[in-house]
Amino acid sequence: MPIRLPPVRLNLDSLSTPVHAFRATVSASRLRRHASSILLLPVRPNAADWRAMPHGALIQSIFARKPRNAGDFFELRVGTRAETTLVVAFIAAESSSFERLQLAGKLARAALQSEPGSLLLWSHGGETEAAAGALLALLAAVLAAAFPLESFKSKPKPATRLGEVHLAVGRAGSAFISSERLATALATAAGNNLARWLTALPPNLLDAAGYVRLLRKFARELGLSFRFYGEAELGRMGAGAFLAVSRGNATRDAGIVRLGYEPARAGPRRGPARRGSARGPDLALVGKGICFDTGGTNLKPHKSMLDMHTDMEGSAVAVGSLYALRTLRSPLAIDCWLAITENRIGPTAYIPQDIVRAYNGTTIQIIHTDAEGRLVLADTLALAATRRPRAIIDYATLTGACVYALTERFSGAFTNRPAGRDVIEAAGAASGERVWCFPMDADFDTDLESTSADVLQCAVDGKGDHILAARFLNRFVPAAIPWLHLDLAAGTRSGGLAHIGTDITGFGVRYTVDLIARGWPAEERRS
Repeated sequence: MPIRLPPVRLNLDSLSTPVHAFRATVSASRLRRHASSILLLPVRPNAADWRAMPHGALIQSIFARKPRNAGDFFELRVGTRAETTLVVAFIAAESSSFERLQLAGKLARAALQSEPGSLLLWSHGGETEAAAGALLALLAAVLAAAFPLESFKSKPKPATRLGEVHLAVGRAGSAFISSERLATALATAAGNNLARWLTALPPNLLDAAGYVRLLRKFARELGLSFRFYGEAELGRMGAGAFLAVSRGNATRDAGIVRLGYEPARAGPRRGPARRGSARGPDLALVGKGICFDTGGTNLKPHKSMLDMHTDMEGSAVAVGSLYALRTLRSPLAIDCWLAITENRIGPTAYIPQDIVRAYNGTTIQIIHTDAEGRLVLADTLALAATRRPRAIIDYATLTGACVYALTERFSGAFTNRPAGRDVIEAAGAASGERVWCFPMDADFDTDLESTSADVLQCAVDGKGDHILAARFLNRFVPAAIPWLHLDLAAGTRSGGLAHIGTDITGFGVRYTVDLIARGWPAEERRS
């Protein structure tokens, strides 16, 4: 009998530190109220800037000691009793979103080193888009750095958690940030924190049964619909691709979860009717939720298996994205489908050369049991498609080939709407979660031809496996539905990525919120 840790509980309100926005000019007295503060300046402040800001003469004297470039920063103590740690950083108007986030992560970690109870964020040097973008990046970095991932130390180190953040959002001497942009930043940061928190949980807590319980609890608290398709029901439905993977588990608790969000309706409906639940959701988010991946019969070596509790990050990003969109009261009806199982080794585990039949009737010849992600996604995508969503996005830590192609700095994007490549990559550039669109030409399918089934699960060699995986999944999404597949090469990276300082990055939540805000898929919405 395995010894289990007590079940974890997450107060969803704790996903974001309280943020207080104000439009008044930052004064010396306001600065004194905070143990720590971060000030953003243009690379070349003018004389008026120095005179107008509190402690401007002191900051200018430090600035003048050596040449300063974009991205440089220094710390000093200010106030009558040097009670405030002030981090001063210099930003360039031409910096990219990723560069802003990268600098913001460094600044947040520096400012939170002393564990302040409150933090003030402000900029000086004009109400410019560059300054506003840099301030919002800084806010995202602070909210990520201040959020603690679960710890199981028997004697945890006492820490003073950041109690509140104060943000100067407008008026003279500060960048202007609208309430809508601030709300988006807060919701997105909370969604990212949720995705990272879920992914970091140990596999004896977030096994399939524990994950389903947690999702049921979240659904109840957030007012979402909840539906669980267990193994018995999936068997009756003919979801043989998913069940091939789950049959090696010692327990029969795997399955597919559907969470449903419906926007609130106030007053009479205006304009064209939205495709609501009766006609299908506007969007389906689909996530790979392999709670632990041993590789199955084709067993992984030690180093490759060590962190395979994070193989459910695709599902965590789907949940985090749903949380962010729900917090923003998105007008879209959204389904969130999560393929939850483990990929174990044992006497009943699936093996190479098995033939399995997927939910949509496609027969699959198994080649390698460590290519399980595409199998569970195949049935989950096909099941999601039966609800006739207007678009589908799926998330998966799917292939090592994508990491080899891009490193962990980008994630791979694949779509059945090649005309949308520009908006797909633009969302990555704007959000700072960068993606690269790979080819999806039909002739790749010849590498997956089988003599005994409709399709090979994967090729015997690993050439272009990220592309072949996408072509395999394409069979389970009807051509009429716009579809985007994200291979999360950037889901984990040693030392973090951009503004995220943890190895688990939660990559995809910021991206999704930005992509949806751009109206993807635009060509479908115009029709």
